[in-house]
Amino acid sequence: MKTLTVDLPGRAYDIHIGRGLLNEAGERCRAVLPKAERLAVVTDSTVGPLYGERLVKSMEAAGYQAALIPVPAGEGSKTVPMLERLYNAFMDFGLTRTDAVVALGGGVVGDLAGFAAATYHRGLPCIQVPTTLLAAVDSSVGGKTAVNLPGGKNQVGAFHQPALVLCDPSLLETLPPAEYQNGCAEIIKCALLQSQSLFRAIAERPVSRQWESVIAACVEIKGDFIQSDEFDTGRRRLLNLGHTVGHAIEAVSGYTVPHGPAVSIGMATAARAACRRGLCAPETLSSLENLLAAYGLPTATDYTAQALAAAALADKKRRGDTLPLVLPEAIGRCRLEPVPVSELPDWFRDGGLL
Repeated sequence: MKTLTVDLPGRAYDIHIGRGLLNEAGERCRAVLPKAERLAVVTDSTVGPLYGERLVKSMEAAGYQAALIPVPAGEGSKTVPMLERLYNAFMDFGLTRTDAVVALGGGVVGDLAGFAAATYHRGLPCIQVPTTLLAAVDSSVGGKTAVNLPGGKNQVGAFHQPALVLCDPSLLETLPPAEYQNGCAEIIKCALLQSQSLFRAIAERPVSRQWESVIAACVEIKGDFIQSDEFDTGRRRLLNLGHTVGHAIEAVSGYTVPHGPAVSIGMATAARAACRRGLCAPETLSSLENLLAAYGLPTATDYTAQALAAAALADKKRRGDTLPLVLPEAIGRCRLEPVPVSELPDWFRDGGLL
């Protein structure tokens, strides 16, 4: 098992990565939540039947009362009405300020349960137990929690760091190909952002043959950004590489395009725009496009530059009439480029959009 720590002012939390951790979840939680009596385990209709009972048994063996609270699987559950359903379920279960919420699932469950924990009784501890590659390498760490609105993704949320993250790579071995691709897009993002060695490693050997080392590398990269900029006002914004175009694609498609492919297109668009404007070498662009293709990820879309620029106006990273784009300069190095929103369509066209 590997343990990484996110060390923030006045508090810290551990990310444990290792096979078999699901069965040890109760004792791991007891170590950080010694006074809790009840744990509300939020999961979804896909993950719950697979792992919910095992997790609850582990929690009960550690002396907790645990209740499974399932939501429908998919992005459609990240809504305000679903949030209200969780609040009512917490109330029915009798959660108090000394109890906690456990998120057992992928990014949707982690975001939804995390935001419910952040706001119920003005804040309860949250334990993240990621069951997808995307959640393991990205969304379970960092404290960004949110739900969607009809006009945009993650528009209502809070920063609420987890009390603990338990990542059991054995849960990833049966992931559907689409979920594997979702996570690989975020891994490639981490490598392009800050790690030539990770970029080489995943180019030479599939992620599925090096789960633990790749997850640890990504968590370490993200942890570095979080520790220096917890509330996303400075360099942490670099983690949004590929996400301006990616979130716009998700919104315009009505969330029918998954997060990973959308971010993949966003990264390729950013790299082409940077290359076109002389900010990165053609070799950087070709290396990125080749790696994305090797993992079966797309690099182009039929959505127009104008349509995606209009959707990007709702992006929460926008500051007045400016939106910062994250642009690759080389493998392992990116920059923030403040772009007037009126110029977004031109930047997107330089990135190859129609």
